[in-house]
Amino acid sequence: MTPVPNAQSSLDDWLTHLMVIHPTEIDMGLGRVAAVAETMGLDSLEGTKVVTVAGTNGKGTTCAMIEAIMLQAGQRVGVYSSPHMLKYNERVRIDGVDASDEALIEAFCAIDAARGNISLTFFEYATLAGLYLFKLAKLDLVLLEVGLGGRLDATNIIDADIAVITAIDIDHQEYLGDTRELVGREKAGIMRAGRPVVIGEPDLPASVVEYAESTGAQALRVNHEFSYQASEAEWCFTLGAVPQPSVSQFSLPKLSIEGLPLPTLPLANAATALAVVQQLAPQWFMTGENRGFIDAGLREAKLAGRLEVVSEEPKIILDVAHNPHAASYLADRLRAYEGRRIFALCGMLKDKDCRAVLSLLDDRVHAWYLADLNCERSAKAQDLLTYLSGDKPAHGFASVEQAYQALKPEIGQSDVVIVFGSFYTVAEFKQLDLS
Repeated sequence: MTPVPNAQSSLDDWLTHLMVIHPTEIDMGLGRVAAVAETMGLDSLEGTKVVTVAGTNGKGTTCAMIEAIMLQAGQRVGVYSSPHMLKYNERVRIDGVDASDEALIEAFCAIDAARGNISLTFFEYATLAGLYLFKLAKLDLVLLEVGLGGRLDATNIIDADIAVITAIDIDHQEYLGDTRELVGREKAGIMRAGRPVVIGEPDLPASVVEYAESTGAQALRVNHEFSYQASEAEWCFTLGAVPQPSVSQFSLPKLSIEGLPLPTLPLANAATALAVVQQLAPQWFMTGENRGFIDAGLREAKLAGRLEVVSEEPKIILDVAHNPHAASYLADRLRAYEGRRIFALCGMLKDKDCRAVLSLLDDRVHAWYLADLNCERSAKAQDLLTYLSGDKPAHGFASVEQAYQALKPEIGQSDVVIVFGSFYTVAEFKQLDLS
Protein backbone atom coordinates (compact mmCIF):
# COMPACT_ATOMS: atom_id res chain seq x y z
CA MET A 1 0.00 0.00 0.00
CA THR A 2 1.47 3.33 -1.06
CA PRO A 3 1.67 6.08 1.61
CA VAL A 4 -1.12 8.63 1.47
CA PRO A 5 0.05 11.97 0.01
CA ASN A 6 -0.45 15.12 2.05
CA ALA A 7 -0.73 18.89 1.59
CA GLN A 8 2.99 19.12 0.76
CA SER A 9 2.81 16.42 -1.94
CA SER A 10 2.67 17.26 -5.64
CA LEU A 11 -0.49 16.94 -7.72
CA ASP A 12 1.21 14.13 -9.69
CA ASP A 13 1.80 12.26 -6.43
CA TRP A 14 -1.88 12.58 -5.57
CA LEU A 15 -3.05 11.46 -9.01
CA THR A 16 -0.75 8.42 -8.95
CA HIS A 17 -2.14 7.54 -5.52
CA LEU A 18 -5.76 7.91 -6.64
CA MET A 19 -5.19 5.61 -9.61
CA VAL A 20 -4.13 2.69 -7.42
CA ILE A 21 -6.21 2.90 -4.22
CA HIS A 22 -9.50 1.66 -5.71
CA PRO A 23 -9.54 -1.79 -7.32
CA THR A 24 -11.51 -0.83 -10.44
CA GLU A 25 -11.37 2.30 -12.60
CA ILE A 26 -15.15 2.28 -13.21
CA ASP A 27 -17.33 1.15 -10.30
CA MET A 28 -20.91 2.22 -10.94
CA GLY A 29 -23.06 3.32 -8.02
CA LEU A 30 -23.74 6.39 -5.91
CA GLY A 31 -23.52 4.95 -2.39
CA ARG A 32 -19.84 5.61 -1.72
CA VAL A 33 -19.57 9.08 -3.25
CA ALA A 34 -22.91 10.22 -1.82
CA ALA A 35 -21.88 9.22 1.71
CA VAL A 36 -18.64 11.19 1.51
CA ALA A 37 -20.40 14.16 -0.09
CA GLU A 38 -22.92 14.25 2.77
CA THR A 39 -20.11 14.17 5.34
CA MET A 40 -18.44 17.12 3.58
CA GLY A 41 -21.66 19.07 3.02
CA LEU A 42 -21.27 18.75 -0.73
CA ASP A 43 -24.54 16.99 -1.51
CA SER A 44 -26.08 20.35 -2.46
CA LEU A 45 -24.78 23.73 -3.57
CA GLU A 46 -27.09 26.22 -1.88
CA GLY A 47 -27.44 29.52 -3.67
CA THR A 48 -25.91 28.14 -6.87
CA LYS A 49 -27.86 27.02 -9.94
CA VAL A 50 -26.74 23.57 -11.11
CA VAL A 51 -27.04 22.23 -14.67
CA THR A 52 -26.14 18.55 -15.21
CA VAL A 53 -25.35 17.56 -18.80
CA ALA A 54 -25.49 13.96 -20.09
CA GLY A 55 -25.14 12.64 -23.63
CA THR A 56 -23.15 10.30 -25.85
CA ASN A 57 -21.56 13.30 -27.58
CA GLY A 58 -21.87 17.06 -27.30
CA LYS A 59 -21.67 17.44 -23.53
CA GLY A 60 -18.46 19.44 -23.51
CA THR A 61 -19.43 21.79 -26.34
CA THR A 62 -22.86 22.44 -24.84
CA CYS A 63 -21.26 23.29 -21.49
CA ALA A 64 -18.70 25.52 -23.22
CA MET A 65 -21.40 27.59 -24.92
CA ILE A 66 -23.56 27.96 -21.79
CA GLU A 67 -20.42 28.92 -19.86
CA ALA A 68 -19.34 31.50 -22.46
CA ILE A 69 -22.76 33.17 -22.58
CA MET A 70 -23.17 33.34 -18.81
CA LEU A 71 -19.62 34.65 -18.29
CA GLN A 72 -20.36 37.39 -20.82
CA ALA A 73 -23.36 38.30 -18.65
CA GLY A 74 -21.13 38.72 -15.60
CA GLN A 75 -22.14 35.47 -13.90
CA ARG A 76 -19.61 33.45 -11.92
CA VAL A 77 -19.51 30.00 -13.50
CA GLY A 78 -17.90 26.68 -12.61
CA VAL A 79 -17.53 23.77 -15.04
CA TYR A 80 -16.69 20.17 -14.17
CA SER A 81 -15.72 18.02 -17.16
CA SER A 82 -13.85 14.88 -18.16
CA PRO A 83 -11.59 13.55 -19.45
CA HIS A 84 -8.86 16.16 -19.58
CA MET A 85 -6.77 16.76 -22.70
CA LEU A 86 -3.29 17.65 -21.42
CA LYS A 87 -3.55 18.53 -17.72
CA TYR A 88 -5.76 17.15 -14.98
CA ASN A 89 -6.49 20.74 -13.90
CA GLU A 90 -8.72 21.14 -16.98
CA ARG A 91 -11.41 19.06 -15.24
CA VAL A 92 -12.34 21.89 -12.86
CA ARG A 93 -12.78 25.37 -14.28
CA ILE A 94 -13.93 28.48 -12.39
CA ASP A 95 -14.66 31.70 -14.28
CA GLY A 96 -12.87 30.30 -17.31
CA VAL A 97 -9.66 29.43 -15.43
CA ASP A 98 -8.47 25.87 -14.72
CA ALA A 99 -8.06 24.93 -11.06
CA SER A 100 -4.54 25.29 -9.68
CA ASP A 101 -2.49 22.38 -8.38
CA GLU A 102 -2.71 23.87 -4.89
CA ALA A 103 -6.52 24.10 -4.97
CA LEU A 104 -6.90 20.50 -6.15
CA ILE A 105 -4.47 19.23 -3.52
CA GLU A 106 -6.44 21.08 -0.82
CA ALA A 107 -9.62 19.40 -2.10
CA PHE A 108 -8.00 15.94 -2.15
CA CYS A 109 -6.75 16.37 1.41
CA ALA A 110 -10.26 17.34 2.56
CA ILE A 111 -11.81 14.34 0.77
CA ASP A 112 -9.26 11.93 2.20
CA ALA A 113 -9.90 13.22 5.72
CA ALA A 114 -13.67 12.85 5.31
CA ARG A 115 -13.95 9.47 3.58
CA GLY A 116 -12.91 7.28 6.52
CA ASN A 117 -12.90 3.66 5.33
CA ILE A 118 -14.88 4.40 2.16
CA SER A 119 -12.97 3.58 -1.02
CA LEU A 120 -13.47 6.04 -3.90
CA THR A 121 -12.64 5.76 -7.58
CA PHE A 122 -10.42 8.22 -9.44
CA PHE A 123 -13.54 9.81 -11.01
CA GLU A 124 -15.36 10.03 -7.66
CA TYR A 125 -12.39 11.89 -6.16
CA ALA A 126 -12.44 14.24 -9.16
CA THR A 127 -16.16 14.92 -8.83
CA LEU A 128 -15.94 15.64 -5.11
CA ALA A 129 -12.92 17.89 -5.69
CA GLY A 130 -14.91 19.90 -8.22
CA LEU A 131 -17.87 20.26 -5.86
CA TYR A 132 -15.55 21.24 -2.99
CA LEU A 133 -13.93 24.04 -5.00
CA PHE A 134 -17.25 25.21 -6.44
CA LYS A 135 -18.78 25.47 -2.98
CA LEU A 136 -15.80 27.46 -1.68
CA ALA A 137 -16.08 29.86 -4.64
CA LYS A 138 -19.81 30.61 -4.04
CA LEU A 139 -20.70 30.63 -7.73
CA ASP A 140 -23.85 31.71 -9.57
CA LEU A 141 -23.88 28.66 -11.86
CA VAL A 142 -22.23 25.24 -11.93
CA LEU A 143 -22.21 23.00 -15.02
CA LEU A 144 -21.62 19.30 -14.28
CA GLU A 145 -20.67 17.15 -17.26
CA VAL A 146 -21.65 13.51 -16.73
CA GLY A 147 -18.72 11.13 -17.10
CA LEU A 148 -20.57 7.92 -17.99
CA GLY A 149 -24.30 7.39 -18.44
CA GLY A 150 -26.17 9.52 -15.92
CA ARG A 151 -28.25 7.57 -13.42
CA LEU A 152 -25.25 6.06 -11.59
CA ASP A 153 -22.67 8.71 -12.45
CA ALA A 154 -21.05 10.50 -9.50
CA THR A 155 -22.35 13.87 -10.73
CA ASN A 156 -25.90 12.63 -10.10
CA ILE A 157 -25.56 12.99 -6.33
CA ILE A 158 -26.57 16.63 -6.92
CA ASP A 159 -30.22 17.43 -7.67
CA ALA A 160 -29.74 19.62 -10.72
CA ASP A 161 -31.97 22.63 -11.31
CA ILE A 162 -31.85 21.82 -15.03
CA ALA A 163 -30.93 18.49 -16.65
CA VAL A 164 -29.65 18.29 -20.22
CA ILE A 165 -29.41 15.35 -22.62
CA THR A 166 -27.45 16.24 -25.76
CA ALA A 167 -27.35 13.06 -27.85
CA ILE A 168 -28.13 9.38 -27.41
CA ASP A 169 -26.24 6.61 -29.18
CA ILE A 170 -24.65 3.29 -28.31
CA ASP A 171 -21.34 3.57 -26.46
CA HIS A 172 -19.94 1.97 -23.28
CA GLN A 173 -22.26 -1.00 -23.89
CA GLU A 174 -20.82 -2.99 -20.98
CA TYR A 175 -22.11 -0.36 -18.55
CA LEU A 176 -25.09 1.29 -20.28
CA GLY A 177 -26.63 -1.47 -22.40
CA ASP A 178 -26.53 -2.36 -26.08
CA THR A 179 -29.65 -0.54 -27.33
CA ARG A 180 -30.55 3.15 -27.57
CA GLU A 181 -33.55 2.47 -25.32
CA LEU A 182 -31.29 1.20 -22.54
CA VAL A 183 -28.72 3.95 -23.02
CA GLY A 184 -31.48 6.57 -23.02
CA ARG A 185 -32.90 5.25 -19.77
CA GLU A 186 -29.50 5.57 -18.08
CA LYS A 187 -29.09 9.16 -19.26
CA ALA A 188 -32.65 10.03 -18.26
CA GLY A 189 -31.69 9.25 -14.65
CA ILE A 190 -30.41 12.82 -14.19
CA MET A 191 -33.97 14.22 -14.49
CA ARG A 192 -35.74 15.54 -11.42
CA ALA A 193 -39.45 15.92 -10.68
CA GLY A 194 -40.91 19.30 -11.57
CA ARG A 195 -37.63 20.58 -13.01
CA PRO A 196 -36.71 21.25 -16.65
CA VAL A 197 -34.85 18.76 -18.81
CA VAL A 198 -33.57 20.15 -22.11
CA ILE A 199 -33.21 17.40 -24.73
CA GLY A 200 -31.17 17.99 -27.88
CA GLU A 201 -31.52 14.45 -29.26
CA PRO A 202 -34.03 14.60 -32.16
CA ASP A 203 -34.58 10.82 -32.43
CA LEU A 204 -35.64 10.29 -28.86
CA PRO A 205 -35.94 6.73 -27.49
CA ALA A 206 -39.31 6.00 -25.90
CA SER A 207 -37.55 5.18 -22.62
CA VAL A 208 -36.56 8.83 -22.19
CA VAL A 209 -40.09 10.13 -22.83
CA GLU A 210 -41.54 7.53 -20.46
CA TYR A 211 -39.09 8.46 -17.71
CA ALA A 212 -39.84 12.16 -18.09
CA GLU A 213 -43.56 11.43 -17.80
CA SER A 214 -43.15 9.13 -14.80
CA THR A 215 -40.98 11.60 -12.86
CA GLY A 216 -42.88 14.75 -13.83
CA ALA A 217 -39.79 16.39 -15.31
CA GLN A 218 -40.56 19.37 -17.57
CA ALA A 219 -39.21 18.31 -20.96
CA LEU A 220 -38.06 20.79 -23.60
CA ARG A 221 -37.32 18.72 -26.71
CA VAL A 222 -35.65 19.84 -29.91
CA ASN A 223 -38.18 20.06 -32.78
CA HIS A 224 -40.97 20.10 -30.19
CA GLU A 225 -40.66 22.76 -27.50
CA PHE A 226 -37.68 24.43 -29.20
CA SER A 227 -36.17 24.38 -32.68
CA TYR A 228 -33.51 26.04 -34.80
CA GLN A 229 -32.85 26.81 -38.44
CA ALA A 230 -29.63 27.90 -40.13
CA SER A 231 -28.81 29.87 -43.25
CA GLU A 232 -25.36 30.40 -44.75
CA ALA A 233 -24.34 33.23 -42.44
CA GLU A 234 -26.63 33.08 -39.38
CA TRP A 235 -29.28 31.05 -37.59
CA CYS A 236 -32.58 31.39 -35.75
CA PHE A 237 -33.64 29.90 -32.41
CA THR A 238 -37.36 29.39 -31.78
CA LEU A 239 -39.04 28.51 -28.51
CA GLY A 240 -42.56 27.19 -28.03
CA ALA A 241 -43.64 27.64 -31.64
CA VAL A 242 -43.67 24.03 -32.87
CA PRO A 243 -47.21 22.59 -32.56
CA GLN A 244 -46.36 19.34 -30.79
CA PRO A 245 -47.86 17.92 -27.59
CA SER A 246 -45.61 18.46 -24.60
CA VAL A 247 -44.33 15.48 -22.63
CA SER A 248 -45.10 17.39 -19.46
CA GLN A 249 -47.47 20.30 -19.64
CA PHE A 250 -45.93 23.59 -18.61
CA SER A 251 -46.08 27.04 -20.08
CA LEU A 252 -43.45 28.33 -22.48
CA PRO A 253 -43.37 31.71 -24.16
CA LYS A 254 -43.50 31.73 -27.95
CA LEU A 255 -40.56 33.66 -29.30
CA SER A 256 -37.78 33.63 -31.91
CA ILE A 257 -34.28 35.05 -31.87
CA GLU A 258 -33.05 35.74 -35.38
CA GLY A 259 -29.68 36.73 -36.79
CA LEU A 260 -27.63 34.68 -34.34
CA PRO A 261 -23.94 34.23 -35.24
CA LEU A 262 -22.95 30.74 -36.36
CA PRO A 263 -20.74 29.17 -33.69
CA THR A 264 -17.52 27.28 -34.36
CA LEU A 265 -18.96 24.45 -32.24
CA PRO A 266 -21.87 22.22 -33.42
CA LEU A 267 -25.04 24.18 -34.09
CA ALA A 268 -27.31 21.50 -32.62
CA ASN A 269 -25.51 21.90 -29.30
CA ALA A 270 -25.72 25.70 -29.58
CA ALA A 271 -29.51 25.40 -29.82
CA THR A 272 -29.55 23.10 -26.78
CA ALA A 273 -27.36 25.59 -24.91
CA LEU A 274 -29.74 28.46 -25.73
CA ALA A 275 -32.71 26.45 -24.47
CA VAL A 276 -30.83 26.03 -21.19
CA VAL A 277 -29.95 29.73 -21.00
CA GLN A 278 -33.63 30.57 -21.58
CA GLN A 279 -34.53 28.49 -18.54
CA LEU A 280 -31.75 30.10 -16.48
CA ALA A 281 -32.59 33.68 -17.51
CA PRO A 282 -36.00 33.85 -19.20
CA GLN A 283 -36.14 37.65 -19.02
CA TRP A 284 -33.33 37.91 -21.57
CA PHE A 285 -35.50 36.29 -24.21
CA MET A 286 -38.75 38.08 -23.46
CA THR A 287 -37.25 41.57 -23.50
CA GLY A 288 -34.21 41.15 -25.74
CA GLU A 289 -32.12 42.21 -22.76
CA ASN A 290 -28.52 40.98 -22.87
CA ARG A 291 -28.76 39.83 -26.50
CA GLY A 292 -25.17 41.00 -26.89
CA PHE A 293 -24.05 38.50 -24.25
CA ILE A 294 -25.66 35.66 -26.22
CA ASP A 295 -24.04 36.71 -29.51
CA ALA A 296 -20.61 37.19 -27.94
CA GLY A 297 -20.79 33.89 -26.07
CA LEU A 298 -21.68 31.96 -29.21
CA ARG A 299 -18.84 33.59 -31.16
CA GLU A 300 -16.20 33.05 -28.50
CA ALA A 301 -17.04 29.57 -27.18
CA LYS A 302 -14.33 27.07 -28.06
CA LEU A 303 -13.27 23.66 -26.80
CA ALA A 304 -9.97 21.89 -27.36
CA GLY A 305 -10.19 18.91 -29.68
CA ARG A 306 -13.60 19.74 -31.14
CA LEU A 307 -12.97 20.59 -34.79
CA GLU A 308 -10.00 22.56 -33.47
CA VAL A 309 -7.91 24.10 -36.23
CA VAL A 310 -4.20 24.24 -35.32
CA SER A 311 -2.81 25.06 -38.78
CA GLU A 312 -4.24 26.77 -41.87
CA GLU A 313 -1.74 25.77 -44.59
CA PRO A 314 -2.04 22.85 -44.54
CA LYS A 315 -5.36 22.82 -42.71
CA ILE A 316 -4.92 20.59 -39.63
CA ILE A 317 -8.06 19.83 -37.66
CA LEU A 318 -8.17 18.00 -34.32
CA ASP A 319 -11.31 16.19 -33.23
CA VAL A 320 -11.85 13.67 -30.42
CA ALA A 321 -14.54 11.77 -32.39
CA HIS A 322 -14.36 8.18 -31.12
CA ASN A 323 -17.78 6.63 -31.73
CA PRO A 324 -20.09 6.27 -34.76
CA HIS A 325 -22.32 9.22 -33.79
CA ALA A 326 -19.34 11.59 -33.61
CA ALA A 327 -17.71 10.09 -36.71
CA SER A 328 -20.89 10.68 -38.73
CA TYR A 329 -20.91 14.34 -37.69
CA LEU A 330 -17.22 14.69 -38.54
CA ALA A 331 -17.76 13.12 -41.97
CA ASP A 332 -20.55 15.60 -42.65
CA ARG A 333 -18.36 18.56 -41.66
CA LEU A 334 -15.62 17.34 -44.00
CA ARG A 335 -17.96 17.93 -46.95
CA ALA A 336 -16.78 21.53 -46.76
CA TYR A 337 -13.39 20.36 -48.07
CA GLU A 338 -14.58 18.43 -51.14
CA GLY A 339 -12.06 18.80 -53.94
CA ARG A 340 -9.13 18.90 -51.51
CA ARG A 341 -7.08 15.90 -50.44
CA ILE A 342 -7.95 14.81 -46.90
CA PHE A 343 -5.38 12.83 -44.91
CA ALA A 344 -6.43 11.07 -41.71
CA LEU A 345 -4.19 10.46 -38.70
CA CYS A 346 -6.16 8.18 -36.42
CA GLY A 347 -5.59 6.26 -33.22
CA MET A 348 -8.38 4.55 -31.28
CA LEU A 349 -9.10 2.57 -28.13
CA LYS A 350 -9.76 -1.11 -28.68
CA ASP A 351 -13.03 -1.08 -26.74
CA LYS A 352 -14.62 1.36 -29.23
CA ASP A 353 -16.49 0.43 -32.42
CA CYS A 354 -13.39 1.00 -34.53
CA ARG A 355 -14.75 -0.64 -37.68
CA ALA A 356 -17.86 1.58 -37.77
CA VAL A 357 -15.92 4.78 -37.05
CA LEU A 358 -13.37 4.15 -39.81
CA SER A 359 -15.97 3.06 -42.35
CA LEU A 360 -17.99 6.25 -41.81
CA LEU A 361 -14.97 8.36 -42.78
CA ASP A 362 -13.32 6.13 -45.37
CA ASP A 363 -15.08 7.74 -48.34
CA ARG A 364 -13.84 11.19 -47.31
CA VAL A 365 -10.18 10.24 -46.80
CA HIS A 366 -7.44 10.24 -49.46
CA ALA A 367 -4.90 8.34 -47.32
CA TRP A 368 -4.81 6.86 -43.83
CA TYR A 369 -2.05 7.09 -41.21
CA LEU A 370 -3.03 4.86 -38.29
CA ALA A 371 -1.20 4.86 -34.97
CA ASP A 372 -0.86 2.94 -31.73
CA LEU A 373 -1.65 5.08 -28.68
CA ASN A 374 0.43 5.34 -25.53
CA CYS A 375 -2.01 3.56 -23.23
CA GLU A 376 -3.01 -0.01 -22.35
CA ARG A 377 -6.43 0.28 -24.02
CA SER A 378 -4.97 1.25 -27.40
CA ALA A 379 -6.11 -0.55 -30.52
CA LYS A 380 -3.18 -1.71 -32.65
CA ALA A 381 -2.68 0.20 -35.87
CA GLN A 382 -2.25 -3.08 -37.72
CA ASP A 383 -5.71 -4.17 -36.52
CA LEU A 384 -7.25 -0.84 -37.57
CA LEU A 385 -5.86 -1.34 -41.07
CA THR A 386 -8.01 -4.44 -41.48
CA TYR A 387 -11.19 -2.37 -41.00
CA LEU A 388 -10.54 -0.19 -44.06
CA SER A 389 -11.79 -0.81 -47.59
CA GLY A 390 -8.26 -1.27 -48.91
CA ASP A 391 -8.78 0.87 -52.02
CA LYS A 392 -6.58 3.79 -50.88
CA PRO A 393 -3.16 4.21 -49.25
CA ALA A 394 -3.10 3.17 -45.58
CA HIS A 395 -0.16 2.85 -43.21
CA GLY A 396 0.31 1.74 -39.61
CA PHE A 397 2.75 3.19 -37.07
CA ALA A 398 3.85 2.55 -33.51
CA SER A 399 2.98 6.07 -32.31
CA VAL A 400 1.18 9.28 -33.22
CA GLU A 401 4.55 11.00 -33.58
CA GLN A 402 5.82 8.39 -36.07
CA ALA A 403 2.58 8.64 -38.04
CA TYR A 404 2.88 12.42 -38.29
CA GLN A 405 6.54 12.31 -39.28
CA ALA A 406 5.64 9.94 -42.13
CA LEU A 407 2.62 12.04 -43.13
CA LYS A 408 4.35 15.42 -43.03
CA PRO A 409 6.34 15.14 -46.31
CA GLU A 410 3.24 13.97 -48.20
CA ILE A 411 0.98 16.98 -47.56
CA GLY A 412 0.84 20.26 -49.43
CA GLN A 413 -0.43 23.64 -48.30
CA SER A 414 -3.87 23.08 -49.87
CA ASP A 415 -4.37 19.67 -48.21
CA VAL A 416 -6.44 18.88 -45.11
CA VAL A 417 -5.31 16.69 -42.20
CA ILE A 418 -7.85 15.39 -39.71
CA VAL A 419 -6.40 14.02 -36.45
CA PHE A 420 -9.06 12.03 -34.60
CA GLY A 421 -10.16 8.82 -32.88
CA SER A 422 -9.65 9.47 -29.18
CA PHE A 423 -8.81 12.08 -26.55
CA TYR A 424 -5.46 10.27 -26.35
CA THR A 425 -4.83 10.79 -30.08
CA VAL A 426 -5.49 14.52 -29.92
CA ALA A 427 -3.53 14.94 -26.68
CA GLU A 428 -0.48 13.14 -28.09
CA PHE A 429 -0.64 15.20 -31.29
CA LYS A 430 -0.92 18.48 -29.35
CA GLN A 431 2.45 17.76 -27.76
CA LEU A 432 4.27 17.44 -31.11
CA ASP A 433 6.37 20.15 -32.72
CA LEU A 434 4.53 20.89 -35.97
CA SER A 435 7.27 23.09 -37.42
